[in-house]
Amino acid sequence: MIHRSIYRISLLLLTTGSLQQLSAQQTKKDTSLPAPATQHLGEVIVSANRRPVTLDNVSSSVTVVTKKMLENNLAVTTDVTDILAREVPGMAPGAQTNSNVGQGLRGRAVLIMVDGIPQSSPLRNGEVDLRSIDPAVLERVEVLKGATAIYGNGATGGLINYITANPKGDKAISGKTSVNMTGALVGLKNSVGGRFSQMLQGRVGNWDYIVSGIYEQTGEYKDAKGKLVGPNYSLGETETWNTFAKVGYHINSRQKVQVMYNFFRSQQNSNYTLVNGDISKGIPASGILGKQTGTPTGSRGNHNLHLVYQADSLIGGTSLTADAYYESRDDIFYVSFGRFEGGDGQSHTLDKKKGLRLMLNSPLLNGNAFNGSLSYGADLLNDITSQPLVDGRIWVPEMNMLNVAPFAETQFSLWKDLIVKAGIRVEKVGVKVKDYTTLRLTNADGSTITPAINVTGGNLDYTATLFNAGIRYNRQPLFMPYFSYSQGFSVSDVGLALRDSKVNDIRKINTKAVLVNNYELGFVNEFRGFRFELSGFLSTSKLGSDMVFDPNTGLFNVSRTPERIYGVEAVVAYQLLRNLDLNASYSYLEGKADTAKTGGSYNVYLNGRRIAPPKVTAGIAYRPLQTLELRLQYMGVNGRDRFAKNAKGVYNGNEGPVKAYNLFNFAGNYKVTPHTQLTLGIENLFNEDYFPARSQWFMQPGFYAKGRGASFNIGVTVNY
Repeated sequence: MIHRSIYRISLLLLTTGSLQQLSAQQTKKDTSLPAPATQHLGEVIVSANRRPVTLDNVSSSVTVVTKKMLENNLAVTTDVTDILAREVPGMAPGAQTNSNVGQGLRGRAVLIMVDGIPQSSPLRNGEVDLRSIDPAVLERVEVLKGATAIYGNGATGGLINYITANPKGDKAISGKTSVNMTGALVGLKNSVGGRFSQMLQGRVGNWDYIVSGIYEQTGEYKDAKGKLVGPNYSLGETETWNTFAKVGYHINSRQKVQVMYNFFRSQQNSNYTLVNGDISKGIPASGILGKQTGTPTGSRGNHNLHLVYQADSLIGGTSLTADAYYESRDDIFYVSFGRFEGGDGQSHTLDKKKGLRLMLNSPLLNGNAFNGSLSYGADLLNDITSQPLVDGRIWVPEMNMLNVAPFAETQFSLWKDLIVKAGIRVEKVGVKVKDYTTLRLTNADGSTITPAINVTGGNLDYTATLFNAGIRYNRQPLFMPYFSYSQGFSVSDVGLALRDSKVNDIRKINTKAVLVNNYELGFVNEFRGFRFELSGFLSTSKLGSDMVFDPNTGLFNVSRTPERIYGVEAVVAYQLLRNLDLNASYSYLEGKADTAKTGGSYNVYLNGRRIAPPKVTAGIAYRPLQTLELRLQYMGVNGRDRFAKNAKGVYNGNEGPVKAYNLFNFAGNYKVTPHTQLTLGIENLFNEDYFPARSQWFMQPGFYAKGRGASFNIGVTVNY
């Protein structure tokens, strides 16, 4: 018996499919704030392989950030990278920027998706994909942890699927209007920002729809001392737009077609130019008044279009889901001064994806003691990615990938309490690259670091057969153990290898794919209002994808060495009273590489870009009145110090030590009338003066920025 807004859920990492929406019948309108949902965990329905399953039938670690959890966090911040860092054990802390460099999952790359549409591109990982959609248009976020091939290549650490909202209610038109004002409590001048959100939805005959428009403009970000936070990729002085629409048509009781479109743009227009920090003296990066050079950084545009057809109860009880999607995004990075031949350069990643998916599910058994099903189908993806400079010079040439993946998976329930699953997926990937010439990279004095090289293009082909299996036993709620084995696959940043090529033929470049094995053992304990989950995992790969700093060139290179990553996660939720909920989590992660490639001697720690320091979270939710809810949220990032200084007496990039810091957020919601709600959020409640973990381990003066000081968010929402 648990509060639906704080439980974490375990799911099997399935081999294919899109995680779909919770049933509209589960929503409930009320004139008071949401009360705890006193239902057994196994009764909760989620969708895992395009069809709903109960949580008692899943057997691997997953965190679900529910709509209620999103709303609680949105009362404080709209930064989804910060929301996920607080709510997802195993996820690295963010840095309050539009870049998610180093914010991986369980030490490996995470695949970001919107309704199953991939936002990430393993061909050239710009690490800006977490901010792909505004969280206000989401129904929930499902985070599958550990290597998985559920959506193809790229999810060696897991995947994050942003599930967009579905139309609710039976009215022809209803809606919600929200207005917010934000700013710094430590220095109000120039820090005030605003946000406006409008949503309409309804149902007319067999049609249903939901549309939403959001605009947000932030002011200057101030640190705990009231000074400007360094502007490199800062979310201060950022303008964000999000347009969302979803329309569905119910052909009959068994068939439905639905189309979704979302546009997201978020760019920084700062009035300041960067002043580098001094890491040795602890002086943070800041800015001075002046126009920034180049195009504003951030997402210039991210388009997602999704068409889904669903049919149930076909021949033999088989169900069918077929979907097609298109995604196009343009992400702008900061200007690199004195690096490229021909002058300064500003790069951007261009990515276009087109995909088709077909999924069928057929019953195999239907008895009292034994029942099962078979899921099968195929995925097709065409991904075209490049990273040119804004002025047209080619840094990373266009890579044209075709990915075909047939799959099959079985699931059996034996004597109701024993759940067994197993699946197979075959990845066939081909990447075409035309002939190109690398850019000559230079030092500040114009001397050559790497020369320009004419590279002969061609085809890069990858094939992998991936397996997963899981088992869970639910006889006793006090101890429900599970075990899973899953594999993940990634072509591992081909673009980075191409742009740094030192040979004249792409067939000579080390672009071998990464295959990851993930083992997880855990259990769930439930007793009345108490729930506890503990899981441990081991992740191995014969080829790594670690970013290592080369002090001789000043560049980051990919290290292709065997790796082993392991860790533990614990989550507890307790409904102490009907109006008082408590929750907490702890996650620990460590990883090493076998640099000598001996096959068993893991002798070098993985750096901070890969391994996050231990993290503790906790929360209290108190409802003294039906119309009033107060929440206090805590996140503690512990220290990590694994590396020695180099011969120059400084730490290499990505190897800086992390000092611990502690952050508290407060959120209050008050229902003034049955249709009007006021919210107050305070970020960094006690005004902690700190450097985010990434600022510490990155060891880059331009990114050595402090975290945001105490800040407010005041809002009003009207439902009608």
